[in-house]
Amino acid sequence: MTVAVVALAAAGCGKSSTEANSDSGKSSSGYTGKGIGLAYDIGGKGDQSFNDAAYAGFQKAEKDFKIGGRDIEPQDGESSADKVQRLEQLAKAGYNPIIGVGFVYAPAVKEVAAKYPKLTFGIIDDDTVKASNVADLVFHEEQSSYLAGVAAAKATKKNHIGFIGGVDIPLIHKFEAGFDQGAKSVNPKIKIESQFLTQTAQEGGFSSPDKGKDAANGQIEAGADVIYHAAGLSGQGVIQAAAEHKVWAIGVDSDQYEQSALAKYKDWILGSALKNVGGAVYDLTKSVVDGKPLTGEVRGDLKSGGVGFADSNPKYQAMKDVMAAVNKAKQDIIDGKVVVKTQ
Repeated sequence: MTVAVVALAAAGCGKSSTEANSDSGKSSSGYTGKGIGLAYDIGGKGDQSFNDAAYAGFQKAEKDFKIGGRDIEPQDGESSADKVQRLEQLAKAGYNPIIGVGFVYAPAVKEVAAKYPKLTFGIIDDDTVKASNVADLVFHEEQSSYLAGVAAAKATKKNHIGFIGGVDIPLIHKFEAGFDQGAKSVNPKIKIESQFLTQTAQEGGFSSPDKGKDAANGQIEAGADVIYHAAGLSGQGVIQAAAEHKVWAIGVDSDQYEQSALAKYKDWILGSALKNVGGAVYDLTKSVVDGKPLTGEVRGDLKSGGVGFADSNPKYQAMKDVMAAVNKAKQDIIDGKVVVKTQ
C-alpha cells in the first residue's frame, strides 16, 4: 500500500545552487517563467528524507514540463533575512513558482510574495501565509504516523517502541500523536519511549545524525525494538543505530528503504511514513505551467495519496499480519471510522 511518491534520483550534498535547462521559458504551454525556484530547509539536499523528497518533485517537473530550475541550499546559522534574500534572488531572476521547503520560510514567503504579486509562491509545512499568490502545501502527517504506530506495535517483540522527533515543535508533535494513537490501537498497554532532539531547529535537531544516533541508542538500551523518527537528516543516525543493534527503524517523508545513502542499513528499515512533498512541488509547478496556479491551503491526506506508508522492504511484506493491520488502519482512516489526533 504505497503512496505514489515521485521517484528520487541520487542527490548530493553541498552549499552551491544548481541551474538546469538553459532553454527554459520555452514551454509548449505558453509558460514564460524561467523555471522552478526551490529553497531548501535545514539539512539541505542529500538528507534522504524531507528535502530530497522536494528535490525529486523539482527534477520530475523540470523533465516533464521542459522548464528550467534552480535549487539553493541553506547556510548554517542563517537569519530570516537570509531567507528573504534567497527568495528575492529567485524572484528577480524570473523563476515561477518559487517554493520554500519548510515552515521556517513562512516570514520570508509572506514578505517576498507581497513584492512579486505576479509570481506564485509555495511553502511546505505551513498554513499561516494567506495571500492570493501563495499555496500552503501541507499534510496530514498524523495519518501516516498512525500507520507507523500500527506497524511498530505489530512488529515489536517486546511491546516496547520508540519515537524520536527532531525538534520540539507543534508540527513534530503531530507525528508523535499519530504514532502513539496507532500503536495504542493495537496494544493500549504498549510502552513508548519519546524524545525530541532539540528545542529549536537552530540547535541541529533536523541536521545532526550524531544526535539521532545517541537518542536511538538510549531508547534501544531502555528496551525499545522498533523506533520511528521524524527528524530529517538526524534520522540517518537513528536508522544506523537501529541496524547496528538489529532492531527495526521506521523512516519518514521519503521511502528510506530505497535511499542509496542508507543502503547498508535498509534491511532494518521496516517501512516509512510517507509525505509526498515531491508530489506537492510537482503539482504546484504543473498548475503554474498550465496557467492555473494553485493557491490557498493544499493539504495531502491518505485518501488523496498525499501521505502513506511505504512497504518496499520484502521483510515487511513477509509479515502478513503487520501488513494486514496497516492496510485495515489505512482504510478505517479513509472511511472516517478512525480520526487521528494531532496532539
